[in-house]
Amino acid sequence: MYGLIFISLVVLFFIVLIFKCVVVVSQSETMIYERLGKFHKSLHPGLNLVVPIIDRPRSILWRVSGKEQGDDLISPTRYVTRIDLREQVYDYPKQNVITKDNVNIEIDALLYFQITDPKSAVYEVADLPNAIEKLTQTTLRNVVGEMELDETLTSRDTINTKLTRILDEATDKWGVKVNRVELKDIMPPRDIRESMEKQMRAERDRRAQILKAEGEKTASILEAEGVRESRVNRAEGERQAAILLAEGEAKAKIERARAESEALELVTKSFGDAKAAANYLATMRYIETLASVAGGKDSKVVYMPYEATGVLSAVGGIREMLAGGKGKATS
Repeated sequence: MYGLIFISLVVLFFIVLIFKCVVVVSQSETMIYERLGKFHKSLHPGLNLVVPIIDRPRSILWRVSGKEQGDDLISPTRYVTRIDLREQVYDYPKQNVITKDNVNIEIDALLYFQITDPKSAVYEVADLPNAIEKLTQTTLRNVVGEMELDETLTSRDTINTKLTRILDEATDKWGVKVNRVELKDIMPPRDIRESMEKQMRAERDRRAQILKAEGEKTASILEAEGVRESRVNRAEGERQAAILLAEGEAKAKIERARAESEALELVTKSFGDAKAAANYLATMRYIETLASVAGGKDSKVVYMPYEATGVLSAVGGIREMLAGGKGKATS
């Protein structure tokens, strides 16, 4: 019976030993194994064989979330044997930083990094999370300390780029790749924030007044241009009207002159004497003028000048001439 128990114990020992020889590593994870206290190898994802008792995993101090720790701590640390190779993010608490112009501000930063060399991460630094945090804090103070407050508030991309470059170079020997650094928030002191708010309010009021003045200026310019164009158009219309009126009067005078010329030719042909025709036309024009003066509903007293008797006698002479001309034509 004792032999059976011994055999059972031996079989159980070998079963446990076989299980100890097989190590399964998940994807994006690795484990550092030492053989007799010396680095042996890094395990790859999948099934790995190790020698029990001789090969032992090397633990590393790692920052885990509060849920993994089982308490309410934000970022506690503990020793783990499985190293996560995925990109990690550290949310550091707010840091007090003094700018170049001696303004104390609070900065909240995020650090994104990834372990690229597990061996260096284990053997080159004792406390990797704490080393990264302290390096980030000191680098942040150095970078912001070289900038004034206004430049700090408007140059987040510049600060992020400088921090990423400096931290990546410093952590390279630790087997860590810093992908980027992001500033979540920059909080100046309360009195500075109030001054900035007043300044922004004054700037907005100034811009509003400038826009209002520019609007009034533009409106005045447009109104003046409208008045000027209206006057120009009115003057142009009056000029065109005067030109057309003058052209009309000139054409009327030309037509009247042409009509008088044709009438003179006809009268001259009728009388056969140019002097008699001219007297006739002058007499008829005189008579028409007298008729226009004497016409109308109101009573008028018309004083005939002495020359009018000569005109009337000329009319009688013209009548005789016309009568004589008809008689000759009849005979």
